[in-house]
Amino acid sequence: MGLEQLLPAISGMTWQHLVMIGVGLILIYLAIAKKYEPTLLLPMGFGAILVNIPLSSAITQIDPATGKAVEGVLNIFFDAGIATEIFPLLIFIAIGAMIDFSPLFRNPSLLLFGAAAQFGIFLTMVLAALLGYDIREAASIGIIGAADGPTSIVVASRFAPNLLGPISVAAYSYMALVPIIQPPVIRMLTTKKERLIRMTGNNNKKISKKALIAFPIVITIAAGIIAPSSLALIGFLMFGNLIRECGVLNKLSMSAQNELSSLVTILLGITIASTMTAERFIRVDTLIIIALGLFAFVFDTFGGVIFAKFLNIFRKEGNKINPMVGACGISAFPMSARVIHQMGQKEDPYNYLLMPAISANVGGQIGSVVAGGIILTLVPLLA
Repeated sequence: MGLEQLLPAISGMTWQHLVMIGVGLILIYLAIAKKYEPTLLLPMGFGAILVNIPLSSAITQIDPATGKAVEGVLNIFFDAGIATEIFPLLIFIAIGAMIDFSPLFRNPSLLLFGAAAQFGIFLTMVLAALLGYDIREAASIGIIGAADGPTSIVVASRFAPNLLGPISVAAYSYMALVPIIQPPVIRMLTTKKERLIRMTGNNNKKISKKALIAFPIVITIAAGIIAPSSLALIGFLMFGNLIRECGVLNKLSMSAQNELSSLVTILLGITIASTMTAERFIRVDTLIIIALGLFAFVFDTFGGVIFAKFLNIFRKEGNKINPMVGACGISAFPMSARVIHQMGQKEDPYNYLLMPAISANVGGQIGSVVAGGIILTLVPLLA
């Protein structure tokens, strides 16, 4: 009996499988050695190894004896958690429970950056459509620029499930690479004088508990009236925040922030890997999608920074916005805010941009979810 008969996986192994196993190892390395989004990149990397070993029982296989499909556990998780959108929506509850909207109340004008920094999404949609993708696929690719993994998964699973693997990997990878991607873009768009701008705000202003409780309710109702298709996204995010702010569900709030977030993140990451098979992933399309995702991310940062520079034309000296803060309008919360604060400290050790950066970043979280809802509403009308 030959080795191939004893180890049938060897006979089915191709260079494409080896490449994808290599991709899995790279994701694991980035998670452990570089600490880039380890809660997601590690399970995604390990899952990529699981699904790219030929005849793996982790994914659905055809039983040669009976000719029937034997369902793999990752495919079952995918059908139950991602195709139904349950996993990403549960993540939204956890994210909502983690977010403190009070910095946004202290600097409400910075909410505008949550809209301006979605520019790259729609620009990328147009570019993807020009490259031959249909409108549903183009929308799914463009939403990578939101820097919001759950929103990307919801949109892609509804409009382009065949592209879910590369879209998910691109979305979470670029979120992890915020400290590498954003600084050179920001430095290219700003002068040293602009990066030295200090922002004075009423950071100690007390926000009433009633306002913090009313905020998620009002946002949910408003979003539902404007774009009903966004209600699942914005509603679960705001429900998580209401649990946090109501003051009577502290135990549930902590569970959402910790146990729920951890458990669903693990399942989400390893389940996404069921789409990272060699035959789906090793294609020119995958490289194009990853490149378009980077384009969207860069131009979202561009939109936020340029919008801040535009507003400064109309603002008096001493009341100007540091354009770097505009880059926080993406949804990579709170990583982007930390990056901008650190950039400000390098330019001027006494310049504290953390609070305005957090305010813009919270606005970006809302803006990305609303952008996803708008896409879910409009794209079916255009298709």
